[in-house]
Amino acid sequence: MTTRIVLCWCLLVISTFPVRGQTVDQPNSAQTTEPKATSSIDPAKEADIRRLIELTGGRKIASQFMGMMENTIKPSVTNSLPAGEYRSKLVDLFFERLHSKVEAQLVDLALPLYDKYYSADEIKSLIQFYETPLGEKTISVMPIVMAEMQASGQKLGETAGRQSMIEILAEHPDLAEALASAQKAARPQ
Repeated sequence: MTTRIVLCWCLLVISTFPVRGQTVDQPNSAQTTEPKATSSIDPAKEADIRRLIELTGGRKIASQFMGMMENTIKPSVTNSLPAGEYRSKLVDLFFERLHSKVEAQLVDLALPLYDKYYSADEIKSLIQFYETPLGEKTISVMPIVMAEMQASGQKLGETAGRQSMIEILAEHPDLAEALASAQKAARPQ
């Protein structure tokens, strides 16, 4: 319960930080929250990076990331608020606002990273690759490959975790006994 409250509090605090384009004095400003061009990146290279991000579905990935984050933390946010008819609407509006503030900026966060790790020529080469049939296939297949790897990795982790706990408890009967006592004490009477 305490973890849920801390998580919700952190999210609420983070979501109230001013974003680029807004000032602390104008939290309800109608100014755009989309950051301006990154001044330290060569404008031509930045344009190519933005092209590469669009080609590879960067905005869609950012939206999916936000959706996964929402699915993960929405129950914690909801359960951290007192019950009432208002709660569902408040949580929905919170995530709607959070999406609008974060999605566009997630793409912009990638700009300095691409600039840092790729030369202008490498960015151009990646654009050329992703415009080929193999590049297009890579873009369409990679999310499926990653999802299947994640599912397989989760199953592997669950099995290995269960086996590890069984082995440890078998090797350390004192810990097995302490666990059994703690479970018994935690049960409602």
